[in-house]
Amino acid sequence: MTNLDTLFTPGLVAAQQPQWPGGPDGAAVAQAVSELKKLPPLVFAGECDNLKEKVAEAQAGRAFWLQGGDCAETFASATADSIRNRIKTILQMAAVLQYASSLPVIKVGRMAGQFAKPRSNDLETRDGVTLPAYRGDAVNDIEFTEESRQPNPQRLVQVYNTSAATLNLVRAFTQGGFADLRQVHEWNKGFANDPRYGQRYEQMANEIGRALNFMTSAGVDPESFKKVDFYSSHEALILEYEKALTRIDSRTGNAYDVSGHMVWIGERTRQLDGAHLDFASKIHNPIGVKLGPKSTVEDALSMIRVLNPANEPGRLTFITRMGAGLVREKLPALVDAVNKSGAHVLWVCDPMHGNTYEAPSGYKTRRFDDVLDEVRGFFEVHKALGTHPGGIHIELTGDDVTECVGGGEQISEADLANRYETACDPRLNHTQSLELAFLVAEMLRDR
Repeated sequence: MTNLDTLFTPGLVAAQQPQWPGGPDGAAVAQAVSELKKLPPLVFAGECDNLKEKVAEAQAGRAFWLQGGDCAETFASATADSIRNRIKTILQMAAVLQYASSLPVIKVGRMAGQFAKPRSNDLETRDGVTLPAYRGDAVNDIEFTEESRQPNPQRLVQVYNTSAATLNLVRAFTQGGFADLRQVHEWNKGFANDPRYGQRYEQMANEIGRALNFMTSAGVDPESFKKVDFYSSHEALILEYEKALTRIDSRTGNAYDVSGHMVWIGERTRQLDGAHLDFASKIHNPIGVKLGPKSTVEDALSMIRVLNPANEPGRLTFITRMGAGLVREKLPALVDAVNKSGAHVLWVCDPMHGNTYEAPSGYKTRRFDDVLDEVRGFFEVHKALGTHPGGIHIELTGDDVTECVGGGEQISEADLANRYETACDPRLNHTQSLELAFLVAEMLRDR
């Protein structure tokens, strides 16, 4: 059986870690880690294995991956309404994608753990005052005061508690009837009068309803439509938290990170000789790695060797974030080389992070057209190479925010100030998310 005390390689550099008081081995961190180690798992190893099987299906071209949620969750936003709206948005997107493609859609939330963010700079200066940068509620507070910006390891315990409460509600919604496909009309409330997509969604809901009625009349058990599998994911960024929530599975003796079903390693922390990749190589969850436009073929093949030496189906996902202007240029060589290597990899498009810019007003934003164009380029590359465009990874909210410009609502840069609520990066709002789903559905149908 694996020994957790000797599992991870000591002495490796971990990028993007908070400057904890007393350092990573100080008393404050040790106390928080000790508390976390005593707590029950947030997810179960068997659920992680189930997700891995679904990823393997998507790798084989028999399913599509839909991952969405907040750029950075906050403790204050973990309300019933906010969680429900995010789940509803993902379920609506999944219904659109599945109906158009006839492929099972794997539903994964960027939630119940996405409380930390990497930053370009350790410090932030405003009006001549310099303080530690906001690294997510897992580390410090967004309020720009000296006290709020001090990293506090006890926040990691609050991450656990908030994630547990979020997952409790997620399970209730997805297993208790809210996600029942027969309720697709109910999900439409709130935008039924939208001239662009409300009527279109309602038409699709009617068609799904007729199909379900036919299957029921043919003797198919309607209870099978009542529940959905919904998985949680986040970036494995703060290693004290992830390691403290790593457990040994009693069935297999293998280590699993039970903070979420799937975790990914970011563009800024995927050093081949770094602590994050070492951590990911030792756990048995499905793993994702972000690949940006500077990623090389050797980078990709080396990460495959480190993270999936046995070439286990369902183990590894590459989440590409190239930017709309570079995806057609940079992605083909990576996909082609990995495909020729015979490696089992799921390719997922993150069209958000490569398309961020600062509006004249100072707000960080993204153009809906750029997001759409990167997805379109992602599909074009895979079509040309004969490979499967396996999924999308979206930063979204179920609320009517104004953070990304464009889309059917024609949000302008001047509109950003109306409801700019994100704690970090701009998200697609509910209507923009559904609009994207319809457009991606057309690409899937025509693939």
